[in-house]
Amino acid sequence: TFAYLPMAHMVWYWDGPDAITDAKSLETVIGNAGWLWAKGALDFAGGTVVHINAGIAALVAALMVGKRIGYGKEAMPPHSLTLTMVGASLLWVGWFGFNAGSNLEATGLAALAFVNTMLATAAATLSWVAFEWILKSKPSMLGAASGAVAGLVAITPACGFVGPMGALIIGLGVSPLCLFFVSKVKHAFGYDDTLDVFGVHGVGGIFGAIMTGVFVSPALGGTGVYDYVANKVGEFDMHTQVVSQLWAKFKHFMDKKRALKKRP
Repeated sequence: TFAYLPMAHMVWYWDGPDAITDAKSLETVIGNAGWLWAKGALDFAGGTVVHINAGIAALVAALMVGKRIGYGKEAMPPHSLTLTMVGASLLWVGWFGFNAGSNLEATGLAALAFVNTMLATAAATLSWVAFEWILKSKPSMLGAASGAVAGLVAITPACGFVGPMGALIIGLGVSPLCLFFVSKVKHAFGYDDTLDVFGVHGVGGIFGAIMTGVFVSPALGGTGVYDYVANKVGEFDMHTQVVSQLWAKFKHFMDKKRALKKRP
């Protein structure tokens, strides 16, 4: 809660569209808004606020708490793959409410978020299984569940901003990246992230947030960024938007790094 509240304010807080009537009122809204919202960061349903936040917090916690007894010396497989699949399935179904519900009203945008959530998650599941098959010669149900969660995480910030093809590309791209982090990077650095929260939620959230800045472009099927002064979709600058997304992730990482340095 202490980590979530300031991030929720920085990313999501603003006075709302009704407060914008002209350029001067827009300046007032930006001045009162959350710091990252004012910088132009986009996060439709919580990719930064929830998943990057939780992922980096998990990494900090893993470094502070240390490794489990026997970690790296004995096998520690999941207790029950059956329950793992049940949990992943419940997440997949529940995530439709999480993403589409973030639109706060039943409109076409909510439908877009719903469809994008389905497409990205399905693509990420297949992508993880395919790469696991290529790299390890055998796919697994644990990999399928991990891919599904990675896809859900990656599409969360983008679900109401990108088109269906953008969602598919995000889903296909996030799984190999997360698989690399959970199978290679974690062992290379030696931290014990039991449930791969950083590798899936943190890395997947960062990837999804950056890709939001790319695929929100109307030229790539996205919705664009609405200009409430002109009352239409505004001119889109992909470079500026991606820089805004990267700045939000960098700021979040530095905040967590400072918190880690302050530990006794």
